[in-house]
Amino acid sequence: MPVEEVVEAQGHLIDSHVMEQIFDKVVESNGRFEVEQFRIGRTNSDPSYLRLRVETPTRQQMEHVLAQLLAIGCSPAETGDAALGLVERDKCAPEDFYSTSNHRTYVRVNGEYTEVRNQRMDAMIVVASGPNGAEATCRRLRDLKAGDQVVTGMRGIRVAPGAKERDRLAFAFMSNEISSERQVETAVRQTAALARQTKEQGKTIVAVAGPVVVHTGGAAGLSRLIRGHWIDAVLSGNALGVHDIESSLFGTSLGIRLADGRQAEHGHRNHMRAINAIYHAGGIKGAVESGRLKSGVMYECVKTNIPFVLAGSLRDDGPLPETITDMNAAQDAYAALLKPAGLVICLGSMLHSIATGNMLPSWVKIVCVDINPAVATKVSDRGTGQAVGVVTDVGMFLDLLSKELCQ
Repeated sequence: MPVEEVVEAQGHLIDSHVMEQIFDKVVESNGRFEVEQFRIGRTNSDPSYLRLRVETPTRQQMEHVLAQLLAIGCSPAETGDAALGLVERDKCAPEDFYSTSNHRTYVRVNGEYTEVRNQRMDAMIVVASGPNGAEATCRRLRDLKAGDQVVTGMRGIRVAPGAKERDRLAFAFMSNEISSERQVETAVRQTAALARQTKEQGKTIVAVAGPVVVHTGGAAGLSRLIRGHWIDAVLSGNALGVHDIESSLFGTSLGIRLADGRQAEHGHRNHMRAINAIYHAGGIKGAVESGRLKSGVMYECVKTNIPFVLAGSLRDDGPLPETITDMNAAQDAYAALLKPAGLVICLGSMLHSIATGNMLPSWVKIVCVDINPAVATKVSDRGTGQAVGVVTDVGMFLDLLSKELCQ
């Protein structure tokens, strides 16, 4: 016998293309739908409302449809509280746990919907009693403890995907497209406007930077932004720190002279000399305080008291004393600095950009700058739909952005 469910959605359903996605998901799952009610929002702040009757041939297909619809903000109209499953062992969730997206999420507990805290993708939702009633919090699998109550199934859950920007400030010129034909100057002006708006809102701006920042001559621009207090934290790997310090101490990056692009004599060992110099100084901060390190991104972070995280990897040379080689600890350090962020600017680092995107809720905007359009595409495809790609030379982008913001 066919299975029926009534679902509903609310928000900017038309201009955010949510309604057509809902219809497509039902049809793709071999289902049928009938619109029972639809109200169009009449103003920019007035949401639309959709009530839809969905029919599928089997219960299994219906569960598949509901899972697809829930991810885009469409949930069963008549539902009770969210089902909770007991965690019996540390780091072991019940088999039917609900896995979160990065969109704003609510769960129904004791007849009322509660907003989930610390929203991020690929997490579990733990429900516990708090001083003001039930509290729901995103928690990673490795952080689950025996006795935790975890949301299971798909009932009693509401997801609110981010709506298309109606004020047109946040990347109206981009519309989440990725193109190398877009004027860099326009992208820089819009990014600068978004940076100013972020500061006005009292939120932080985080730079996620790869070593290409140094290779392309962008260290001067990033240093200027840090010095001008436009960057509140720097997230990267060991390579950025090493080559930034190599550039400051020896004028090379990967042994290539930045002044003329020529190979320096014995330049292949300069990055190891840089690491050695930092160990002799007792760390990056010690190198700055002793006068050994006098310029560069790491120097400006220390002098301006801007926090930075260097996450280690298997291929690291050295690494630098400050590099965090425990990957779980590095993730925690990244997440702590991302909590107050309103804008994240990713600069030539695919892996760190994807990792950062996975930690962010969908309402934190991301500008992904890379000469390779595939990088911005991958960041977006991995679930970070709010990421906007700027395909250009990272060094040029940083130079223009720093001049726009720091004049």
